Amino acid sequence: MNTYLCVCLGSAFLAVVITPAIICLARKIKALDSPGPRKVHLRPVPHIGGVVIILSTLCLVLPVLFLQNTIGEAFREMRLQLAVLLSSATLVFLVGLIDDLKGLRARVKLLVELAGAIAVCAVGIRISAVAVADWLTINFGWFSWPLTILWIVGITNAVNLSDGLDGLAAGISAIACAVIAILAIWSGQVVMAVLMFALLGSLTGFLFFNFSPAKVFLGDCGSLFLGFTIATSSVMCSTKSSALVGLALPFLALGIPIFDTLFSMLRRFLDRRSLFAPDCSHFHHRLLALGLKQQHAVMVAYAVTGLAAGLGLFMMLTRNTGSMILFLCILLLLVLVFRFVGAVRLGETIVGLQKKWALARQQNEQARRFEEAQLHFRQTHNGQDWWKAVCGAAQQMDFAWLSLKTTEKDGTINTSVWRGPDFTTDLSKVIVMNVPVGNGQTDPSLELEVAVPVNGALESASHQAMLFSRLIDEYNLMRLNSRVSFNTVLGV
Repeated sequence: MNTYLCVCLGSAFLAVVITPAIICLARKIKALDSPGPRKVHLRPVPHIGGVVIILSTLCLVLPVLFLQNTIGEAFREMRLQLAVLLSSATLVFLVGLIDDLKGLRARVKLLVELAGAIAVCAVGIRISAVAVADWLTINFGWFSWPLTILWIVGITNAVNLSDGLDGLAAGISAIACAVIAILAIWSGQVVMAVLMFALLGSLTGFLFFNFSPAKVFLGDCGSLFLGFTIATSSVMCSTKSSALVGLALPFLALGIPIFDTLFSMLRRFLDRRSLFAPDCSHFHHRLLALGLKQQHAVMVAYAVTGLAAGLGLFMMLTRNTGSMILFLCILLLLVLVFRFVGAVRLGETIVGLQKKWALARQQNEQARRFEEAQLHFRQTHNGQDWWKAVCGAAQQMDFAWLSLKTTEKDGTINTSVWRGPDFTTDLSKVIVMNVPVGNGQTDPSLELEVAVPVNGALESASHQAMLFSRLIDEYNLMRLNSRVSFNTVLGV
């Protein structure tokens, strides 16, 4: 226990000493996070605080390797796994630091996270089994690889996305480290206990400068390092025992960032945006929208995290079935908290899913009709065939009307018109557009006007118009050899 206490206090002291120097360095090299529409700070703030975390952690963890006691011996026995864990976490940190200083594409950071997760899996750090009940243990076999990679990469990015308010990510991560340290001691994982206590001390010292009003931010280098290290350490704690508590406790301690990430991805899915697109509806944004000040919002997040983690600790005292029931109850509590602050709305989610599925069905049907129309266009050999194919496509796509105006060299104008069987004169429910025909190189000059009814979503009608334009573009009159004068009204 003396070793744990010395590591924790030593890393906290080192963080307090190092942070002012890192702040000065960041200002000198212009490593500052400028204010923006999605940010709550009003002045540039240094954002390479992750340097403090990794230095103060490693400076206390690595010397433990040379201790002549049971903890030092345990470190030496696990030196391969520990070396891969720390090396991979350092690589993730360096990529985050480059992103803070120069900027990197999200896919680059994701690839590095995947590489780090694969590396730790390769040395045996995997979620191989989980005991759901006394009579049921799930052995994952080869599936332990993708499951572990998903766990590590998911938590890494969840912690990264939670870094939206002063002290939020650092405080939640500190609580998670404390919980995993207790779990590690309970399961006899002294190496993970030392690592978590070192990380806990670093975060505690760093929070003196990171709590609102923050003098320094974690940055991507800090949040990615924290997420990766915590996620991998939780997997290592679970490898010694297949008990559900080994993964459930870290999940509950990181419940806010995990659920926040999942609900954010759901919102973006329903809005048909990129799953990685930024938004202003995260858990902390909703707390601010309720009228809380930044400090109060962070304290609420701390309280919810502490409550979930504290209740989760009782799982160590229960049997597997009781642990499962307690775990599900705490999960329900977290979901209710998100529901209360408005970060997730069940009714709106159901309506959004129904709308998305309905639109998908419409677009699938439109694609089927488009493919049928393509078959007719492929049989065209002259201008009259082409016009028949155009009218046929318009009828399949339920258009209101088509109008093809031809202008001869002598100024003679002829118009060919097709009207749909359900044509109405309500122009407020019709999209009218002009589609280029022949790229201006046909003789006579051609102008095609298309009217697409809006029966439901405007997006669906626009999609139909896009598909029709694609037909005209792919089967243009320029590909036909014969010249035909369009002077007859075709269709009714």
